[in-house]
Amino acid sequence: MISTNPLMIYSTLSRRKEVFKPVHEGRVGMYVCGVTVYDYCHIGHGRTFVAFDVIRRWLEARGYQVTFVRNVTDVDDKIIRRAAERGISTLELTREFTAAMQQDMASLGCLPPTYEPHATDFIPQMLDLIRTLQDKGLAYVGSDGDVDFAVRRFPGYGKLSGKSLDDLQAGARIGIGQGKRDPLDFVLWKKAKPGEPHWPSPWGEGRPGWHIECSAMSCHYLGKTFDIHGGGPDLIFPHHENEIAQSEGANGVRFANYWMHSGPLRVRAADGTEQKMSKSLHNFWTIRDALSETDGKFGAGNGAEVLRFFLLRTQYRSPISFNTGLIVDAHKALTRLYEALDGAQGDGRPLDWEEKHAAAFARAMDDDFNTPVAIAQLFELATEINRTKDPALVRQLKGLGGVLNILQRDPAVFLKGAVKGLDEEEINRLIKERSDCKKSRNFARADEIRAQCLAQGIVLLDTPQGTTWRRS
Repeated sequence: MISTNPLMIYSTLSRRKEVFKPVHEGRVGMYVCGVTVYDYCHIGHGRTFVAFDVIRRWLEARGYQVTFVRNVTDVDDKIIRRAAERGISTLELTREFTAAMQQDMASLGCLPPTYEPHATDFIPQMLDLIRTLQDKGLAYVGSDGDVDFAVRRFPGYGKLSGKSLDDLQAGARIGIGQGKRDPLDFVLWKKAKPGEPHWPSPWGEGRPGWHIECSAMSCHYLGKTFDIHGGGPDLIFPHHENEIAQSEGANGVRFANYWMHSGPLRVRAADGTEQKMSKSLHNFWTIRDALSETDGKFGAGNGAEVLRFFLLRTQYRSPISFNTGLIVDAHKALTRLYEALDGAQGDGRPLDWEEKHAAAFARAMDDDFNTPVAIAQLFELATEINRTKDPALVRQLKGLGGVLNILQRDPAVFLKGAVKGLDEEEINRLIKERSDCKKSRNFARADEIRAQCLAQGIVLLDTPQGTTWRRS
């Protein structure tokens, strides 16, 4: 057994850590809001999805059977505008960026979801939900033909975000042309406009509002009440607040038992201030940009693991700063762990959860998935391995890393990393020349070759089996 500790999860709804008790013994239903597929994913998306990937992995390591649902929003104002700008259909656009999103998530080491529903495949379920809300007096047809949710008719609106109706009323207004009865109300079904995708409904041709899709899809796969609903911090209000109103208003039962949200990602500017990642501030990094730059610095395939490790060094609820200097620090730290594994062999036995480092790792993960504290145990193991070369500790380090989906590459490959100016063939040629020089007692030339390699960022390592190399 991994742990006899209770699993504690911080819920945004209760604003405290709670003991996790699943709806169904041994099973976990988990819904994480996905992306609107009109552009490439940015590193903020990566932060959220890596966090929930690790949460899922720990639940599975604890023995739970996890049903993980992550939706794809493939009908939205942004999608319609972008498709029109490019002169292609919304279907062509969303297929392109859905595939790109899936590639990005796989690059960051995220498991594919159990189900990945597309909003446009669930129009009938959304219509049923809207019809139920209308029958209960929680939805109405506005003067503009849209179907809107009557916020004031749902008791408890604002319980997730902590916003009162009075606070919301102070900043609300009804825009020109809107047919809402109340500025707080939100749209469930939009009346069709020329040139936009649309579907038949009891209220005429139209398309769904943003919030209704997640209520319909989560209920379809996980039931009216399920365990964990998650997403980024920007989704707490209005998206998740509105999901609660729709779902609980229609079904009359609690929607999700635990609401989990990742912390914000900020970009540290040159003057030390932190800014929101934004295209307008020219500090916007797509995951693809980040992978290209880190692979260039640290070696093809290494960049993704460095990025994942960087994201895991901060607890998932905490704010995280992002700049290239911090990525370099993460690479140095990850290199220390790989150096401990380089040339070391484990004993081939299963991970021992009673061993002190693994037990401390489990306690940290059971405390609201505290990855930085868990990772600290990896560094303690690395220190012990460097001192003792104990195969049991090597097994523990690699096994615990595997729970987080790090440290699974060949250490020698990771440590060679990116090589600028010298390719591997040239390095091996210099190693052979140096070996020949040492045999002929031309130590001056041998030292010169070592210095030449070091100047190019290549460290030569002499071992009883011969000379190897890695990136400095």
